[in-house]
Parts: sequence; C-alpha cells; structure tokens
Amino acid sequence: MTSRFFSRRHILTGAAALSTAAILPRSSLGADWRPTETVRLIVPAAPGGTTDVMGRLLAAHLQKAWGQSAVVENRSGGGGTIGTAEAVRSKGDGHTILVGNPGPNAIAYTIFRNMTYKADQLQPVSNLIRIPNIISAHPSVPIKSIGDLIAYIKANPDKLTYGSSGIGQSPHLTGAWFLQLTKLKMVHVPFRGAGPALQAALAGDIQVLFDNLYPTLPQVQDGKLNALAVTTTERSALAPNIPTMRESAPELAKFDVSSWFGIFLPKACPPPVVDALNKEIKVFLERDDIKENMAKIGARTDYGSPQQFSDFIQAETDKFGAIIKQEGLQMDAG
Repeated sequence: MTSRFFSRRHILTGAAALSTAAILPRSSLGADWRPTETVRLIVPAAPGGTTDVMGRLLAAHLQKAWGQSAVVENRSGGGGTIGTAEAVRSKGDGHTILVGNPGPNAIAYTIFRNMTYKADQLQPVSNLIRIPNIISAHPSVPIKSIGDLIAYIKANPDKLTYGSSGIGQSPHLTGAWFLQLTKLKMVHVPFRGAGPALQAALAGDIQVLFDNLYPTLPQVQDGKLNALAVTTTERSALAPNIPTMRESAPELAKFDVSSWFGIFLPKACPPPVVDALNKEIKVFLERDDIKENMAKIGARTDYGSPQQFSDFIQAETDKFGAIIKQEGLQMDAG
C-alpha cells in the first residue's frame, strides 16, 4: 500500500534533519516510561515507500525525545504480514514498535487463508497520516469525471479495463467497491506494484487507474491523465479542483478510502508504555516541519487516542472485509 515518492537519500537526509527539530519538554507530557535499550521500529515493507518514510521520521524523533537509539528494520513480504508477525512475537516491553498500514492491519484478516496472527495480538497506539487514493483515466477515452465513467461503462459494457498495484491492495479494493456500489463491471488488471500500473495507464494499455495520490497526481498535473475523483470524504488540499467520490454520484455517498499509516505495539505492552508512545506521537505530528512535509505529499496528520485508533482499525477491517467477501477474494500470504 505504499508510494515510492522519496529517494533513499531523501529519506535518510530528511530523517536526520527532522531529528534536530525542537520538541516539547518531556516533563510536559506527564508520562514516566522511557526505553532502557535500543528501540526497534519494524517496517513490514521495503525501503523507500510511505510506511518506511514514516517509520524513519518517527524513529529520528523518538531517538531525540527518549535519548535512546531508535532503528528501523525493514521486514517486507507476504503483503506486510511477515514483518507484522515478527512484531506480534516480540516482547511487549515497548522496545519493539510496528509501523502499520491497511494491508497487514485491516485487509489481511479477511483476504488471507493462512494468517499467522490475529488483530487482538496488537495494540493500536495512534494513526500517523492519511492519504487519498485517486481515480484517473487515459485521455484516449472520453472520461473526465466519475459521471462520465459510469455513463461510458453503461454504454460500452466490458470494454474498459482498470489497473491497480495488485490484487487485494487498497487501490484494487477501491475499484472493486466502486463497481459494487454502482453495480457496474470493468476488467481488473493487477500489476506488481504501483509503478508498473502507472506506466501501463500512461501508455494507454489500461484505460482507468486506481492508485495512491502519489505518484499519479503529478501525471494529472502534466496533462498525461485525467483525474476523476479522490476517495476521501474531503477534497485534497493539493488538488482542490478534483471532486470526491462522495460528491460524484448518489450511489457513492458513503465512499471513504484512504491509505493510512499508524503505530502498533505487541498486546503485552502495559498501559504506561502505550501512553508514553501515544503522547510522543502527538508531539511528533504537531511539529510544524512534519505538517508541512506531509502536506507536500497530499497527506494529513491523523493523531488519535489508542481507543480512537482501535475503533478506526475495526471499521477499516469491517469495510474491507465486506468488499473482499463480495468479490470472493481469497489468497495465501507469501
């Protein structure tokens, strides 16, 4: 569920620079717990994507705030389930933190037959950011809005193909939900990642693309693709002229999909550890430099209490679960 919009050098340079930014005094947070050894942040994805970026930025912040080394460990594979399973097995003492996303922390529970962990083996701490998905069309087809897309499918059944970054990924399920709600059909063409899917859309090999906001938005701004809608409840501040799915058709009045990235701890972690990490995430997300950098990629910060994040995760799991069951999707992790 990630977008590779940062280079490795950019990530490391940005994390190092951000770690020196001013933070609130620890005494103002009212939390007594601090780590006593190196803190591991497990990223269940490859380096360079959004999950990795957020893990590195938070690690730099925690290292400065807590005075202990904080290192990111990338454990990709199995749609994010391999790294997540490692976090689940870790000692619940606060020294292992999981950076999660919709794949392993909401979608996986329904789509995978051979899950090695359960949702209740993790403690949601807080979300970090949310980023819209975006629907776009190749200029070769006369489609410039969701209304146009609906009308074109009705007039030309089974003639359109839509691409995504892979079966069971958030963009694929975005497309599946759109088709379920409108009772329409398009042929899904899954790719091995967002990059190949975008290239196919730019070449006109597929007519419609469901993707994260980045890297599609720059292609829209260059006139290479036509943006139809974003998938969140509000328009993106980066592209306020692109309507939401909700305002595009009556059938889509409840539509709300985003790529989100949040923090989890093993279930055994005691409340003081959860509280201390949650409060530090709040400080992190309130920093002006973090807000500015997130705004540049179309993301909004999304801090919440552990209970609020837990409720959000449950709602996401239920939403994606219903879409997956209606599609009849089942896969094996890994």
